[in-house]
Parts: sequence; structure tokens; C-alpha cells
Amino acid sequence: MKKNTLKGLSLQVIPFSEIENLSISERVKKLLTLVVAQKIVIIQGRLRPEEEARLIEDTMAMVDHIKNFKGMELAVIEPDMKDKDLWTKVRYGIAKRLVGESSALTIIGPCSLVREIKRDPKKIELLLTN
Repeated sequence: MKKNTLKGLSLQVIPFSEIENLSISERVKKLLTLVVAQKIVIIQGRLRPEEEARLIEDTMAMVDHIKNFKGMELAVIEPDMKDKDLWTKVRYGIAKRLVGESSALTIIGPCSLVREIKRDPKKIELLLTN
């Protein structure tokens, strides 16, 4: 008789304040450690473009060196401001300068769990592997 095992799904929510004072290397290391540990990471905020690039580069370097690590999926969603009036865009721009990228949401997950991340301005779908 085949025994069914139930795997748990682990989500790690990280407030941006927890990583904002880390260097690029420290941020990338923290995030990769979580992803390699088979956790889906949700960050309040977004990484800078150079941090995203470094995360992708380091992930590609790790794929061949860590058993069962196939890479990661990464998606960022932000409020869609293109159809907003000028005053709303100005207020959003000022708030973004004051508090940073906290209105964005970044999702990072291992490819062994996450098949695809679909996004549009109003929702995000996380498609998991079987």
C-alpha cells in the first residue's frame, strides 16, 4: 500500500525594515538561504534592480552545485498608477520617496515548488508544482 505524505508549504513574510539595512550581499544571502530551504518568501517592498540582478546571478551559479535546487521564480507587483490623476501620482511619488518601495510586494520561491507566478495590477497567482 502506497503511503501518501503531505508536504507542508512554508511562507516566510519579511517586512522591508528587516532587510533595509543589510548590504546587497547580506540581502541576497538571506533570501537565497530561505529559497534553498524550500520556503516561499514574501517581501513587503522591492529589491533594487542591482539586488535583483545579483540574486538571479547567484541563483544561476548555485543551480549546478546544490542537489535538488532548480532555481527560483521572482515577481514584483506594485500599484498601477498609469490611469490615476496627476495629484494621485504626485502624492504616490512623494510617499515613495519618503518610505521607499514599501507599496510593492516581492515574491520569491524555489522552482521545485513554484511553477509560475502570474500577475496583473489587481491580483497575483502563485501556481505550485504537483
